[in-house]
Amino acid sequence: MDSEKPFAAASLTDDLLVEILCRVPFKSFCRFKCVCKAWLAFSSDPHYRRKLPKTPTGLVHQGLYMTGIQLVSLSPNNEEINGALTFLPDYKHLEFVDCCNGLVLCKHGGKYTFPHTCRFIVCNPATREWRYLPVPESHRHPCGANAGCYTTILAFDPSWSAQSFYVFNFRENIKNSWVYGISRLEVFSSDLSTWLVDDAWSWDGEIVVSKPHNFIGGALHVHTSSGEILVVDGLNRMSSGISPNKLTIKLPHDHCRLMDGCFGQSSGSLLCAWPEECGRTVAVFSLDANRPCKWSLKHRLTMPDALGRDNIIEFCGDGSQILQCSYRIAALDSEREVLFLVDKETNRLLSYDINTMKLSEIQDGCLTRTYNYYVACYSKLPGRAM
Repeated sequence: MDSEKPFAAASLTDDLLVEILCRVPFKSFCRFKCVCKAWLAFSSDPHYRRKLPKTPTGLVHQGLYMTGIQLVSLSPNNEEINGALTFLPDYKHLEFVDCCNGLVLCKHGGKYTFPHTCRFIVCNPATREWRYLPVPESHRHPCGANAGCYTTILAFDPSWSAQSFYVFNFRENIKNSWVYGISRLEVFSSDLSTWLVDDAWSWDGEIVVSKPHNFIGGALHVHTSSGEILVVDGLNRMSSGISPNKLTIKLPHDHCRLMDGCFGQSSGSLLCAWPEECGRTVAVFSLDANRPCKWSLKHRLTMPDALGRDNIIEFCGDGSQILQCSYRIAALDSEREVLFLVDKETNRLLSYDINTMKLSEIQDGCLTRTYNYYVACYSKLPGRAM
């Protein structure tokens, strides 16, 4: 009988095997793919790929008035992911800063404590690993020449390097409460376990922390208030005292300051989803890898049809200027081809399936302004606990 068991398992059809595999947790499926080439092949098969377990995803946010950090689950098999970060020390007093490709950046301290007490902490909610970062130079002299406002961004791409992450600190020039440029760049490198500083770095545009950004292949892409994408790469040069490379890419359409979009990625290419025609449509573009700085249109969505109403935008009384758009783009899931929206009129978090054009409610009563797209990563956290 024992000798017949392998034959019985091998006699299962591909359809039956996929039906079994689609019911296991994603983490278990990853293990199975490592020991069976035939099961690994299912992941690249267009017919079976949509059925198989996908990487757990969610939307990380912190409520108004600095309430606890939460993860709005978008996947059925993410019970092991600790989205509330309860494994971190003093987690109830953490301030959420950013997340990127499975890692989350928070800090202790903030506006209710003296500036030099702020300390960054990077963690992985899927593996429950974490590490403190050394205090950056700008936080050691809160009242001195280095004092100022900083925009902080986490950068991690496990497909490029699962052993490295970066934290960017852009020092903003403030004049009469307006940001008018960047004068200093601090970058924490997990490889070196130290902050690299470039005082000569400058940029004439504003980088707003609530604006979208993405890190692909060692290059940071961040949206600026001028309607462009700032690209920063060559970070390894900083350890030799050389400034990283920077360039700008124009967005593929007219930019409106009142309307935010989001970035995503697919097969190593940058995606952007942005409102057009005063918010009446949303276009999804892909940055063409074969034609640098050129965009290709992937989708164009009609928002009155998606939301089921015509009152998408609100104008001034004389109709001369847009006051606000009634929705906000929260995130783009390129693998599932789903757009996540915050309906400001009904105060709901929604998902819109680009293929089926189906609108679904995820959460009623949005108590936050910003959702950050989270995709689980099960690789070991770079560096060691500090």
